[in-house]
Amino acid sequence: MKITWYGHAAFRLDFADKAVLIDPFFTGNPSFRSTVEEASRGVTHILLTHGHGDHIGDTLSLVEDAADASRTLPVVANPELCAYLSAKGAGNAPQMMNTGGKLDLGGFTVTMVRADHSSGGPAAPSEYLGNPTGLIVKAPGEPTVWHMADTDIFSDMGLLCEIHAPKVVFIPIGDRFTMGPEVAALAVRRFLPGVEVVVPIHYGTFPILVQDASAFVEALKGHPVKVVVPESGGSFEV
Repeated sequence: MKITWYGHAAFRLDFADKAVLIDPFFTGNPSFRSTVEEASRGVTHILLTHGHGDHIGDTLSLVEDAADASRTLPVVANPELCAYLSAKGAGNAPQMMNTGGKLDLGGFTVTMVRADHSSGGPAAPSEYLGNPTGLIVKAPGEPTVWHMADTDIFSDMGLLCEIHAPKVVFIPIGDRFTMGPEVAALAVRRFLPGVEVVVPIHYGTFPILVQDASAFVEALKGHPVKVVVPESGGSFEV
C-alpha cells in the first residue's frame, strides 16, 4: 500500500486497483502542496470521517468532475452527511453507514468507529451532520489502517485495537480541537498494542494548532512503534 499525506487529515491510499481519498481537504488547505488534479487522479472512492469543512473539503467538486466524465465516484459517510451531500448536488454518489458498521466496497472494507469530537455544517447556526467517526480500512494482503480523524483520547481505543488489529494509525496531535502531542503519545503507548506505524495528523495547518510533530516524536522515544512524519504531498509504503 502506498500512503500519501496532503496535510491536515487528508490522505490517499493506493493499493491493488483502488485509489482512496480520505477527508480530501485540498482547496483552502494552507499545507496542501500538490494540485487537486494530481491528488485526485484515478481516484475510485472518497471516505469522510465527519462534516466539518476541513474534512469534507473538495468532495463535492470531485464528485461533480466524475459525473462530468460519466462516472460515479462513491462517497462513504454517515447518513446525515450523505443526505447533506446529496442535497448539495452529489446525487447518488453518497453511500451511508454508521458507527460499528462495516461496508464492503469491492476489494476493501470500511468500518466506522468512535471518535470524540463534533460534526456540523457551515450554515449559521451550524446544522447537525451526524456523529464524528474514525475509519478502519481493510484490504486483502494489506496492513489494516485506522484513520482516527479528529478525536480526544479514550480508553476504548484499546478495545478497537483488539477488534480490528490495525498496523497503521493516523493520529491527531494538533491540540485545541483534538488531542495534543503528549496525550496522543500516551494513547499510542497505552492503548495501541501491535500498531507498527503511527502518522501524526491535524497539525501545522493553521496558526492555532501545534505547528510541528517534534513533541509527539520526542514523547514516543524508546517505544517500538515507528513514527512516520511525511512532508505534505509525500508518500511512503507499508
